[in-house]
Amino acid sequence: MTREPGSRLPAGHSAAPETRRVLKVCGATTPDDITTLAAAGADCVGVWHGVPGGHAELPEERLTELVAAAHATGRLDPVLVTFLGDPQVLAGLARRTGLRWLQLHAYQPPPVVAALRAALPDAVLVKVLHLRGGSCVERPLIGAYERAGTDLFLLDTATEDGRIGSTGHRLSEKDVLALLPRLTRPFLLAGGISPHNRPDYDGVVAHPGFRGVDVDTGARDAQGRFSAPAVTALARAWRTAMSLEESR
Repeated sequence: MTREPGSRLPAGHSAAPETRRVLKVCGATTPDDITTLAAAGADCVGVWHGVPGGHAELPEERLTELVAAAHATGRLDPVLVTFLGDPQVLAGLARRTGLRWLQLHAYQPPPVVAALRAALPDAVLVKVLHLRGGSCVERPLIGAYERAGTDLFLLDTATEDGRIGSTGHRLSEKDVLALLPRLTRPFLLAGGISPHNRPDYDGVVAHPGFRGVDVDTGARDAQGRFSAPAVTALARAWRTAMSLEESR
């Protein structure tokens, strides 16, 4: 059966484990992707729906198929990655597909989180915070997002031309560390993550709120396909080898 997240967060909602670090790999589009990621050491798989023009956008029928495939692995938690902002639409989608993790990847306001929390009390709600030019775009709203019921934040880049999601642009550790005192929820780190730049984030990894990383490009080969060696290298670099073995 799919692994249940561990202890509860301050708001009382189920989310990622308090101590275990996870590797989330984004952009699966086929059952073969799911098989590769599960075997190579990923913990969560991002499946896209409601991401206009996204390279991994899925119609609902295919989304449902991949969610079921992820659950069938016994280790992968499927995570909806979406720009959608209608909580009724999102709640209905979650119920129909069996999704429990929802990642709001655009600029959905705190009331959307609150409505989703009311509609899906057992869901894991992930809100992306975008850093651009060293500053967090949503900084004034962080407290409101937390009060609305956010379980996890995901810290990612927004480019100067406004692109968000799977940009491959790295976050500065200095900028991330400057933001962390504002958070009372745990967080995942995204943005150009690779096995080689793990030492550049020692301070972030040591933070008690750090729960793992979210990767897309760094999990792929030169042809853009998911690569088992690349995923395993990410898992080993960002978690200890012991924790990787224990997660199997």
